[in-house]
Amino acid sequence: MSAVNHRLLLVHAHPDDESSQSVATMARYLDEGGQVTLVTCTLGELGEIMLPEWQHYTPAELGQHRMSEIDEALREVGVNDHVYLGGPGRYHDSGMTTGPDGRAAVPDTMPDNAFWRADLLEAADHLVEVIRDRRPQVAVTYDPHGNYGHPDHIQAHRVLMYASVLAASPSHRPDLGAPWRIQRIVWNTHNTQRWVEAYAIAKERGLELWPEEERGADSFGPDPAQIVAVIETAPWLGVCRRALGAHRSQVDIEHPFWQFYRIMQELPGSGEAYLLGAGEPFPESDAPATCLFAGLDDEAAAC
Repeated sequence: MSAVNHRLLLVHAHPDDESSQSVATMARYLDEGGQVTLVTCTLGELGEIMLPEWQHYTPAELGQHRMSEIDEALREVGVNDHVYLGGPGRYHDSGMTTGPDGRAAVPDTMPDNAFWRADLLEAADHLVEVIRDRRPQVAVTYDPHGNYGHPDHIQAHRVLMYASVLAASPSHRPDLGAPWRIQRIVWNTHNTQRWVEAYAIAKERGLELWPEEERGADSFGPDPAQIVAVIETAPWLGVCRRALGAHRSQVDIEHPFWQFYRIMQELPGSGEAYLLGAGEPFPESDAPATCLFAGLDDEAAAC
């Protein structure tokens, strides 16, 4: 059955998250004729501004600017179904601080409409309406820790996981559409082994990365045995780089981290990795699946 029946929903916290984590995935299913819907939860008003000439932006001005950046990025990818959760600006970037352990943490102060403070039922219902309208078979978001602890990533995870349950219930908000069950939810994650390999190459080239510690494989991502699917980057590498480059306020491609990231993308077998979050398991295999729809029924146009 043609992949034209694939319907994919992605839920990301800020503009640029989709371009650093999900571009190859989106590009692949669009190229195969599938439907791709991206939901962005905030405008990223409190993102760290990388370019000196834009340091004067207020949070509101930065949010408006980042809307234009994500529009440019999505044109590069070909995504034409982009939704802001609850409408543009309904939820404000919560910001992030660094805790005593050096990890991302919830800041002490944030705007009243910060996404972290959102009523979970209200936010989930905004997504329920999207789910019931688009009827995705597969959905993508972060793991329960937001991958690295950003509060908005954690909240995006909570909203999708709750909305997926509510959307499938015939008793919940029939005014939001007919019930729909997402068959599989996956959580984006680091492709651990490729990150380990790229880190070694970066060190050989003299890039200053995490000089405070010698990193082991377990600090780059999950146990590779937990990774259930990898969408290869190579066929869409140019698209990935153009989309990420569109987010100029947030991404300085000359920064050592992004140089490291480019090294990682070029490694054989590199790709966007996923954990199984909920729903139908992938077919048993000694290697991660190469399609997020693998093993689903005919309605999902399984790979």
